[in-house]
Amino acid sequence: MDSKKAIKKNSFKIQNYRFIIQSAFALLCIWIGIEFYLFVKYLETGGTGAFYMRPPGVDGFLPISSFMSFYLFLKTGEISLMHPAGFFIFTAILLVSLVFGKSFCSWFCPVGFLSELLGDFGKMIFRKNIKMPKFLDYPLRSLKYLLLAFLLYSVIFVMNDMAVKAFLDSPYNAVADIKMYYFFAKISRLSIIVLSILIVLSIVFRGFWCRYLCPYGGFLGIMSLLSPNKIQRTASSCIDCQLCTKACPSHINVHKVKTVISDECTSCMNCVDVCPVRDTLDLKNVVVKKRIDKKIVAIGVVVVFMIVTGFGIITGYWQNNVSKQDYLYLYQNIEEYGHPTDTQKMKELNEQSGKKNEEINQIPKK
Repeated sequence: MDSKKAIKKNSFKIQNYRFIIQSAFALLCIWIGIEFYLFVKYLETGGTGAFYMRPPGVDGFLPISSFMSFYLFLKTGEISLMHPAGFFIFTAILLVSLVFGKSFCSWFCPVGFLSELLGDFGKMIFRKNIKMPKFLDYPLRSLKYLLLAFLLYSVIFVMNDMAVKAFLDSPYNAVADIKMYYFFAKISRLSIIVLSILIVLSIVFRGFWCRYLCPYGGFLGIMSLLSPNKIQRTASSCIDCQLCTKACPSHINVHKVKTVISDECTSCMNCVDVCPVRDTLDLKNVVVKKRIDKKIVAIGVVVVFMIVTGFGIITGYWQNNVSKQDYLYLYQNIEEYGHPTDTQKMKELNEQSGKKNEEINQIPKK
């Protein structure tokens, strides 16, 4: 082995900082969850108990509504006021993915963080990360894209602009977060079984949910391909130790490629941390051919996310437009609001929105 090639890199490990950011974001989500719990408890009293304001951050747990808000904004320039924080959270996640790849999954996502912890637990049990057989891995990976395709088809091709707006302004969407809360608070036996199976599979196969079932991650993976910043390997100084491939939680063969172009790469920087040779494996801008320091990644993902969400706060597009009285009324009738889960109901929304357009056009112009 060439001693010049085997010079150790800086001892700075980005994984320590990534863990801190993941933990801080997880604690933030727990805090939001506690505030939302108190808000729901207030609604359960019918308005007689202590009032707790609904935390806007809970919008981040409504990815479908947030995506529809983003789509409506692209089509009409209008920001839905039902869950406006969700729009800015979704926008921040997209921007982070375009700048630093699929980094939301490995730096912020609480489900991704939990999945990592379960994977670490599995590695302690089995002494290694067990890989899914290839004949199962490829078809299973397509599942999240099939779910994503169904979502995109349902929103972009089935619903028109007015139908999207009608859904976003609907009573169902107004209480979607409360319904989600009760899904877990009053979880069914079947749901417990399904979640238990997912937990076990995540222990055995690291990142099972993220790799095979999360349509959100699939969408961010596609967006990340547009990012100019990617992991690159310098073949001339590589000693072929394969530590990078062994460290990759997404099972990417980093040691075989010059540039990591993969929808599964989450920019976790594990591979960069373990590479023993200086200037051999780094995150680089493929346009200007410049190396990006690991510290910049840690700072950058946080700053980009905070700038976008902070903009939503200071511009007043953070709290929704549902009053306390409206929430009390909606809560009393929450069982009446159902999700338009099939194409026929989507078409009915389109027809209703079409009738509204006709009524608007018939109003005499002044």
